[in-house]
Amino acid sequence: MSQRGIQSIEVGGSLLLALVRHGRAMALKDLAQAACMSAAKAHPYLVSYGKLGLIVQDTASGHYGLGPLAMQLGLISLQQSDPLRLATERLPVLAAQVGQTVGITVWGERGATVVRVEEAPSPVHVTMRHGAVMSLRGTASGRLFAAWLPRSKVREALRAEAGRGTLDKIFVAELAAIREAGISRAEGAAVPGVSGLAVPVFDATGQLALALTAIGATAAFDARPEGAAAVTLRQAALDLTAQLGAQAAGRFRSASG
Repeated sequence: MSQRGIQSIEVGGSLLLALVRHGRAMALKDLAQAACMSAAKAHPYLVSYGKLGLIVQDTASGHYGLGPLAMQLGLISLQQSDPLRLATERLPVLAAQVGQTVGITVWGERGATVVRVEEAPSPVHVTMRHGAVMSLRGTASGRLFAAWLPRSKVREALRAEAGRGTLDKIFVAELAAIREAGISRAEGAAVPGVSGLAVPVFDATGQLALALTAIGATAAFDARPEGAAAVTLRQAALDLTAQLGAQAAGRFRSASG
């Protein structure tokens, strides 16, 4: 059952949303049009928002932009957004939806490291071990981090893992495909008969904060990029990325260096 709100606040809020979407100061006419209202209707809202500090008007151009209160709210929101905490809260539901063991992987001193695990609801399942370092080439999580980390870090991690830090053309192409698709997949590379999927969660700066990973027995796990598990993981990652204040375009930022 939906709760009753205050319509005028929701209407006026569309002006704030328009400024956020456009990412720049706007003229009254353009701002009102973006919020699907007339300039005459938009102006009183902007005056009130200006008194609160949510909106400022440039004296030279007359354009409206977000004000100091909006900035303070954003900074406080960032302080309260803990990627690991937010992702951990989602794990039980995510494991039930996917039907496989799911976990959270972050980049640690030794590489992609499992820090949270929620086992599958089924009696027979594949598990992940807390603190386990995932192979950079052989696991979905490792490959995901390799896709977005600076090349210098990837070479360093490969050198520590395999004794050499060479990035061959095939691996580079695979990492580019992962960035393009927004999901990493591995079947039986690290452990025969076990498949994995991993999706990226980005922070407000557009940097990779963590990976959501699902693993299961290949015979019972649909690990196709277009499968139901992949769709569920992607949506969870997008929701978390939005909670952390990142733009969706940040999902496809290329690694460099």
